[in-house]
Amino acid sequence: MDRVEIGARLREARLAAKLTQELLAEKLDVGTTYISDIERGAKFPSLSLFIKMIDTLNASADFILSGEIEAGKNIVYSDITRKLDALTPKQRLSVAALIDTYIKSLD
Repeated sequence: MDRVEIGARLREARLAAKLTQELLAEKLDVGTTYISDIERGAKFPSLSLFIKMIDTLNASADFILSGEIEAGKNIVYSDITRKLDALTPKQRLSVAALIDTYIKSLD
């Protein structure tokens, strides 16, 4: 386990949850400096705090600890498929075109 990578993924999860370090610290009843230390990889939370943290962030412990895993991909793919299923055929084509454009912009 690389503390720096875990801290970076926790930070990513915090930002995805639209929480500041201050708000997360308040929810976890810890100091803001401690959250910063965890996100930088300088410290690692206790197991009980880690569980509370991922629960608060609605994050996957597997992802936080090891990065992207196959099970996580399946969850994302299922979520995307469910969203696409709710669209009309014309809307799905528009989404596909947007994805193509976005992927081309990554190169």
